[in-house]
Amino acid sequence: MNARVLVVDDDAALAEMIGIVLQSEGFETEFCSNGSKALEAFHSVQPDLVLLDLMLPGMDGIEICRRIRIESGVPIIMLTAKGETTDVVEGLEAGADDYITKPAKPTELVARVRARLRNRETDGAERLLIGDLVVDVPGHRVSRGEEIIGLTPLEFDLLVALARKPWQVFSREVLLEQVWGYRHQADTRLVNVHVQRLRAKVERDPENPHVVVTVRGVGYRAGTPVQ
Repeated sequence: MNARVLVVDDDAALAEMIGIVLQSEGFETEFCSNGSKALEAFHSVQPDLVLLDLMLPGMDGIEICRRIRIESGVPIIMLTAKGETTDVVEGLEAGADDYITKPAKPTELVARVRARLRNRETDGAERLLIGDLVVDVPGHRVSRGEEIIGLTPLEFDLLVALARKPWQVFSREVLLEQVWGYRHQADTRLVNVHVQRLRAKVERDPENPHVVVTVRGVGYRAGTPVQ
């Protein structure tokens, strides 16, 4: 079954272009042009991924992103204009997984969508330890004792990347390639914001992290497993 993408953008010409590009690559597309109707469209369409413009009539993209995140971990990619630096950070903090600057090149658009929808082929018995957490990779489940910790797919991928190589220090650039699928220079703020989001969920004390550890001047590594 083809992946379904919900495009939320009030620019009709841009939305049409996005639809043509994605449909030519085998994706199903649905459209919404008004922010106030975006959540209704999300519930109706039940998309596999959302492309979400920041500036919308009715309700802005950041608030829509926050509301979707309350109930779903579906991948969200923001569509932003050049120069919207503050809005980009706010959108990532609201729960977006990635962003694309408009006008997006068709090849970049497809690559970003595929990266977030890629199949996760895993060992049927893979189980990882990171800090005091247990990561059930095929089950996409993270637990601390009897507590199940809910993560978005991207947060889960980030945690797994670190846990699979517990003694390696990952630079932000390497994580952008392995987790986000970037093959060129990209915005390292993506990593910083998502590490903060991940820590808020998995650390007992996010200000004193033991699961996702910062190596100053280099990047991040997995915390030592607690036996």
